[in-house]
Amino acid sequence: MDNIDVMVLRTARDWLRAGNRVLLATVIRTWGSSPRPVGAMMALNEDGRAVGSVSGGCIEDDLIQTYTTAFGGSGLPDEATRRVTYGVTADEAHRFGLPCGGTLELLLECRLSLESLDAVVTRLHAGELLRRTVSLAEGRVTLESTDTTHELVITDDFMQNTLGPGYRMLLIGAGSLTEYVATIAAFNGFAITVCDPRREYMATWSGPQVHMTSEMPDDAVNAFRPDVRSCIIALTHDPKLDDLALLEALRSPAFYIGAIGSRRNNAARRQRMIEHFGETEATLARLRGPIGVYIGSKTPAEIAVSLMAEIIAVKNGVQLPKETAVAVAKEMQGLL
Repeated sequence: MDNIDVMVLRTARDWLRAGNRVLLATVIRTWGSSPRPVGAMMALNEDGRAVGSVSGGCIEDDLIQTYTTAFGGSGLPDEATRRVTYGVTADEAHRFGLPCGGTLELLLECRLSLESLDAVVTRLHAGELLRRTVSLAEGRVTLESTDTTHELVITDDFMQNTLGPGYRMLLIGAGSLTEYVATIAAFNGFAITVCDPRREYMATWSGPQVHMTSEMPDDAVNAFRPDVRSCIIALTHDPKLDDLALLEALRSPAFYIGAIGSRRNNAARRQRMIEHFGETEATLARLRGPIGVYIGSKTPAEIAVSLMAEIIAVKNGVQLPKETAVAVAKEMQGLL
């Protein structure tokens, strides 16, 4: 499943290529509670079709009714860009389904360039991290490669936003747990690679469509070329497969690195890495295990929910209470 930003921009490009006029709406500011974060995007076709989201649905409906001819609206604006605000009053917030006190501001780009959209989609598909700058007066767009992600910037003259390739996930092991993790991760926009040199596991894969590789896991990590939008999870319970892959992963900037296993197994893994590979507690600080948020999970499906909850929290910069960690929660309950 594609990253939502890529999907919105690609759809807008395809609509332009088909000869339609298209509006691109981006959330540029929020106050109080807001259904969608700054940077969320929606593409609106002049015929009323829309893709992406800037709210829970009501603002999308208003944009469709106001700026397209499908429901008697005036059509897309003639100016290059327009800034609109929703939820200034309590009545308006209620009308548009915003939480109490919620307000958001949108930038509407009304003169999109097919050439520019094609360039950004092509470069995102190639794995580039891009900084997209829009001139508010002219609607002109400039693109530049970047190595770091910055929050959206809006001034009286321009909007600047960082767009990147979708988040990626490398799963070591192709067992039933991996199938559940891959399914949930796909719905959350991750591009997934599954590595397992064991043919019997690869031959029985019944999970979602993913990139499969049978090379040794440490080689797979190097070929994966992890970046700051990557996560690597070892799920085989086999030290011969998991350990070397995790050691390679720890040399990368991946935002999440973890391994399945009990508290005892994870402690043994760390000890092996210290004794046989020269690691230290400091170099292993980024290695997570036991992984997941404690929800009393028993089945592979429940464990996958627990694991994905932790991954998404880390991705979104949320610091979970220590009591939700599997090891801490089990210790508090006196569980093995």
